[in-house]
Amino acid sequence: MYQGQKIIVVLPAYNAVQTLERTVKDLPDLVDEIILVDDASGDATAERAKELGLFVFVHDKNAGYGANQKTCYRLALEHGADIVVMIHPDYQYDPKLVKYLVSFIGDDYFEVMLGTRIRSRREALAGGMPLYKYLANRALTILENLVSGYNLSEWHTGLRAYKRQVLLEINWQRNSDNFVFDSEMLFQIVAKKYRLGEVPAPVRYFPEASSLNFWRSLRYGLSTVRVAIRYLFNPGHFRR
Repeated sequence: MYQGQKIIVVLPAYNAVQTLERTVKDLPDLVDEIILVDDASGDATAERAKELGLFVFVHDKNAGYGANQKTCYRLALEHGADIVVMIHPDYQYDPKLVKYLVSFIGDDYFEVMLGTRIRSRREALAGGMPLYKYLANRALTILENLVSGYNLSEWHTGLRAYKRQVLLEINWQRNSDNFVFDSEMLFQIVAKKYRLGEVPAPVRYFPEASSLNFWRSLRYGLSTVRVAIRYLFNPGHFRR
């Protein structure tokens, strides 16, 4: 609980059994509930989550990253969340940062918060981010900033927090079921002019952390470019 507001963390999970416990143990005490949605993992992610006392929902079949988030947000709203924090359970993002995202929203400075990893090329590469991912992240973020008129340091983070009102007013249910869901969501936030803030997050790439391979990253990048172009020529679509 923060300032009388219910805080729910959602974990969109797929084969995260190796890193799940570390992620959960590092979450701050202000978190009231943790919801894990397992996207038909091939390991014991759901079983371990239940052992850790999480609320667990399991998809019957693999539906995709975007579809996983849709289930996460639907459940969080049904459970009465005032602030919803989405963090990947692969321990690539530091769960301790959740308290900062929550405080900025809870104290009414912002309605959406991002944990962004890109502060310098040296730091990103030293944290294990592959060079091609760093370059792609920079190129896509520059494009998205130019199209949107914003100046975010990163558009492609897996650490995000939302005020309840945002999730009630944005039509995220119509977004992609795949990884481009995140980009669509941010353009919807920009279109509706929500207050959007950032906190720095350390870069942590390691073997157990989930990551898109080169070809899936390429498809994701092309999909992101299409979303940006669509926003450029039809921003009203993202407001509806």
